[in-house]
Amino acid sequence: MKKIFILHVLIGMILMAGIVCQKKMTKDYPVRPVEFTKVRVMDDFWLPRIKTNQKVTIPFAMQQNEETGRVDNFAIAGGLIEGAYKGERYNDTDVYKVMEGAAFTLATDPDPELEKRLDKLIAVIAAAQEDDGYLFTPRTAAPKKPVVGIGEKRWSNLAVSHELYNVGHMYEAAVAHFLATGKRNFLEIAIKNADLLVRTFGPDKMQATSGHQEVEIGLVKLYRVTGNEEYLRLAKYFLDQRGRDLELKIYPEGHRFSIYNEPTQIQAHKPVLEQEEAVGHAVRAMYMFAGMADVAALTGSEEYIRAIERLWENVVTKKMALTGGLGARHDRERFGENYELPNLTSYNETCAAIGSVMWNHRLFLLHKDAKYIDILERVLYNGVLAGIGLSGDRFFYTNILESRGRNTQGKYQNTRSPWFYCACCPSNLSRFIPTVPGYVYATKENSLFVNLFVQGKAEIELNGEKFVVKQRTDFPWDGTIEIEIGPEAPKRTPKIGFG
Repeated sequence: MKKIFILHVLIGMILMAGIVCQKKMTKDYPVRPVEFTKVRVMDDFWLPRIKTNQKVTIPFAMQQNEETGRVDNFAIAGGLIEGAYKGERYNDTDVYKVMEGAAFTLATDPDPELEKRLDKLIAVIAAAQEDDGYLFTPRTAAPKKPVVGIGEKRWSNLAVSHELYNVGHMYEAAVAHFLATGKRNFLEIAIKNADLLVRTFGPDKMQATSGHQEVEIGLVKLYRVTGNEEYLRLAKYFLDQRGRDLELKIYPEGHRFSIYNEPTQIQAHKPVLEQEEAVGHAVRAMYMFAGMADVAALTGSEEYIRAIERLWENVVTKKMALTGGLGARHDRERFGENYELPNLTSYNETCAAIGSVMWNHRLFLLHKDAKYIDILERVLYNGVLAGIGLSGDRFFYTNILESRGRNTQGKYQNTRSPWFYCACCPSNLSRFIPTVPGYVYATKENSLFVNLFVQGKAEIELNGEKFVVKQRTDFPWDGTIEIEIGPEAPKRTPKIGFG
């Protein structure tokens, strides 16, 4: 498609936790995203998708969480109802992620009924939390018969259990809810749990880390809204522990968890600062790289910056499909060797694409380099959106690049599903779609960056002066972009970062 740029500029997205404790932070990303709440999308491409997510995907996913027992697991753990735990050890996260998406919609479109529904869910989650802050329904709901893979006691099988992964998503949801509503009911649950982690893990405490990264991102968001530096230090500690003290339980060959026998699967084969190649589970890697970017920005660590730059170069030049998809192998949902990029047998999980957008956006905020936005845009339009149908209630978990119609079971390979036993992708999409407007603009001092071409308008503030930016475009169907600055234009015209 030939593009005619009336004005071609760069962007960034909101760091969902917001910058609430700015005064306490001496370091941060040099480029600041314009929050999605300040950007009004008014086009025929993204607006229908955002509205469909609000009206269809989130209610549908909340219903699925109820029908599949995911919400009941919290009620059972809290003693509100009797019953047996249902599903896998990571099912708590589907509840959290959909709640996060719902909170994001409340931030832009207040809905009293949805807010009440979230408050009821939060009350159930509070009941499931143990007195010292521990929150992990697979253990609490079934103390006499722990769910397979979680270990006999707390923290005893972190490579597999998802204990820390689950609460990482809870932190993100709680922060989103607090920023959207101003209520602390969910945030206090998160703080109580995070304080337990601070008391439990550290150099002079329990030395361990999570098999599935995510808690690092959540801790950073809690740090942003609370100013509690212990959360940031713990996020860095969990990253620094990789490749050091994580003891892997060895499972017999053929066991469902034997994939965890190999440290590369969970990026624990080397310390993170020594890793140069993207290996193992693709989604875990993306969450880890995003967490490393957060730590790099907030601590000023040049070592972390160099490490993620090396890993980015490897991913983009040797491990990424043409669509931006990541994860060459269905086996272990992982990266393959360098240049191993099959079409028919590719995996390219939707969650990995979402993680890639998160990571590339953070790298842009660090370096204000258009190359990161180039990848972000490619993944956003081709890798992420492939995972959800226009109806909003049909999904792809994997995104193969070639299909021969039917698989060996006679089922069509390219048919979307309404839900999955492991439902990480639908729930992840429900929280991601509302944030897309937050990727469109960013600022640095007196400079404005426009990274995505999306029709609409945004409220921008530079150096204390407010103005409005309007885009008119039919992108991606047409390459003509018109950008207008006003009517509350600042006294000085902001510099525009050209891509």
